[in-house]
Amino acid sequence: MPLLQFVNRVWFEQGAVKRIGGELGRLGIRRPLVCTDRGIVAAGIADAVKAHWPAEVPWIMFDETPANPTESAVRTALALYRAEGCDGIVAIGGGSPIDLGKAVNLLVGHPEPLAQYETAKKGLGKIGPVGPLIAVPTTAGTGTEVSVGTVIITEDGRKSTIASPHLIAAVAICDPALTLGLPKLLTAATGMDAVTHCIEAYLSPLYNPIADAIGLDGLSRAVARGALERAVSDGSDVTARTEMMMAALEGALAFTKGLGAVHSMSHAAARIEGLKLHHGTLNAVILPTVIRFNAPHCAPKMAALARAMELSDAAALPEAIEALNARLGLPRTLGEMGVAEAAIPELVAYADADVSSLTNPVRPTREDYARLFAGLVSG
Repeated sequence: MPLLQFVNRVWFEQGAVKRIGGELGRLGIRRPLVCTDRGIVAAGIADAVKAHWPAEVPWIMFDETPANPTESAVRTALALYRAEGCDGIVAIGGGSPIDLGKAVNLLVGHPEPLAQYETAKKGLGKIGPVGPLIAVPTTAGTGTEVSVGTVIITEDGRKSTIASPHLIAAVAICDPALTLGLPKLLTAATGMDAVTHCIEAYLSPLYNPIADAIGLDGLSRAVARGALERAVSDGSDVTARTEMMMAALEGALAFTKGLGAVHSMSHAAARIEGLKLHHGTLNAVILPTVIRFNAPHCAPKMAALARAMELSDAAALPEAIEALNARLGLPRTLGEMGVAEAAIPELVAYADADVSSLTNPVRPTREDYARLFAGLVSG
């Protein structure tokens, strides 16, 4: 049975995109805004979705989503939504188009600016019901198709997390076939995003055994069972692609518990102007360092993570992740990605303020963050 129902409706199967018309009809969407990016259009993925589009429903497309979606882009898409008299959203792509679509959906019926809805500013209570949104993920990483949150660079330059149950997509259409053309490095980076979600969610000190079990299964699926490496090695391996799409979905279901310092640090680094650093790559590079930092505070959980990865020694976890990154062709340090030592004070300030740090096993101090960033920049 391809229909999964936890936080929302999820059609999960090869060929699931054929269900787009039925879901548009079920939700009463007659004039959707299609939120995507130019890479998705150039790769022919938008056309693959359009091939199943009902003839009576217009194709109104916003394809200018940046790699890290911005409030400015949200406003531009919102203006198109209003000008075309749209009544719903279909977001096609990785985390960026889906996050942008969620933010547009929020502002359709809520006043600007976005910053007032940030989780760090206790904006949850300001978020009420929103219109229908269908998420069609084309990568296996963020899991935003089933999550409560969206991450947007707000006007003041901060990478801001906004979360509410109202923001969950009404439907997610998870079709592994849409990920078959994903390049190796993007497959690797988005896959490590999913791995990081599973690990950080499990290490969160909040009590949620169900989320813990889901996170451990996602980690096992991606790493111990080899789905990530197989998907990178052979992009046409639909079984590996399917396993990674499930691991990504599981990572997002698990991080209802929260995330941790990896995300605090990657959110900070992603806002460096000019570098346009990829979120999943940042997570992959930062993850081993944060595991070492966390290890003394959660030894039993480290042992469970090691078992999920089929490692005999929990102390080997950081090195195992580093070795996996190397096999996937990902960078080793932030310095290799262009992050300079001069950026560290600003990175520390933004990481310390990021809401993800609140659910790390132990909250890093500014001095901790300075030391962690320094090690990652210098290597």
